[in-house]
Amino acid sequence: MEISRRDLAARTSRWACLAKTSARALVVLVGVTGLMGCEGEVPVVAAGALRPPVMVESVVRRDVFDRIGATGQLIAKAEATVAAQVAGLVTEILAREGVAVTANEAMLVIDPERRQLEVDRSEAQLAEARAELSVASRNFGRTKRLSKGNVASEARLDEDRTRESMARSALTGAKARLGLARRALEDATVRAPFAGMIARRHVSVGEYLSVGSALFDLVALDPIEVEFTLAEIDSSKVGLGFPVEISLVPYPDEVFMATVSMVSPTIDPRTRTLRVKAELPNPNGRIRPGLFARVDLGVSERLGAIVVPADAVVQRADGSVVFRVGEAGRVERVRVDTRAHGDGWIEIRSGLEPNEQVVVRGQSRLDDGIAVTIRRSDGQLVREEKAVITAPTTPAPPATTATPATPTTSATATSTTSDDLGKGNAS
Repeated sequence: MEISRRDLAARTSRWACLAKTSARALVVLVGVTGLMGCEGEVPVVAAGALRPPVMVESVVRRDVFDRIGATGQLIAKAEATVAAQVAGLVTEILAREGVAVTANEAMLVIDPERRQLEVDRSEAQLAEARAELSVASRNFGRTKRLSKGNVASEARLDEDRTRESMARSALTGAKARLGLARRALEDATVRAPFAGMIARRHVSVGEYLSVGSALFDLVALDPIEVEFTLAEIDSSKVGLGFPVEISLVPYPDEVFMATVSMVSPTIDPRTRTLRVKAELPNPNGRIRPGLFARVDLGVSERLGAIVVPADAVVQRADGSVVFRVGEAGRVERVRVDTRAHGDGWIEIRSGLEPNEQVVVRGQSRLDDGIAVTIRRSDGQLVREEKAVITAPTTPAPPATTATPATPTTSATATSTTSDDLGKGNAS
């Protein structure tokens, strides 16, 4: 069956129109799918939207004046609870609470008459022991001379020798008892072991005391000590004789100078701190034990120290961590050693270099190697890495080239297709 040239041209024109219409419909379908999304498909999203937003600041150098301080409390250099060394009745109290006493000053008396009687009895026993020793010595000498002339037996000689030895031992015992009695008489008068102030009295006149009963709390106030602790990192900055400044709450306008008198030889393994004591004069006794004290050990000056904002340092299980922004907008997890802390900044000992960028906001979602989007404090984008997304291509029909137009809306694309189809039918 022969086909005329005119019919062949009409059919060819209709096929070209249909191919063009199909290409435009495919473009409309892809556009609608990209805008609305279909079940089971993943919408195409800009690369920057998948990156967590962060805020960054630069690592800088600045002069750091590190003031080393600590807190502690005042303690008495010498403090003791004076107790009774003899039993007996309190007959007299010579010192009052809150009054200063000197070393060896009498404070209380415990039944001295009884102790004096014991001394008298011990002296009499000593005299008796001396007399017995004298008699035993004479008898032993006489028996010894008689035994040389074979007048006295050996048994009698041994007996007198034993009596003389026992009398000598009895004399030694009497001397010891007399010494104890005299010591008890002396201890009946309780004296201050060191100069200080009586903080508390525990007994009253007429009270019977046993050995070891508490009598007074005595504290030495001049000089007085302040005890404080230093962090392990500052343990090398203090030594014996080092001057320190003390500030006390009751005297806010005064600064008291003290001198380090003791540095512990070990670091406390539980708190990683060093215990230190400093001594300061207190001639008028107005500084009292128990007061809270602020200790200032002076200033350590470091020029050109590396610092970062305090928000850049986060604490992790392995220590202090900073997220550094590297090439292609990816962050690097860096462990750093910190030093001094200031108002909104932290000194970095190692791990960072000047002019590097570190994250100060948004670290909670970061990990090593993650790409980020950098924004300013007002939320505006600073830098965003662009990504190229390549969609799969569909091969065009043979011998047909369609140039798809970009539709403004799906409705416009549909009307265009209807017109083309009408034209095709008319042809």
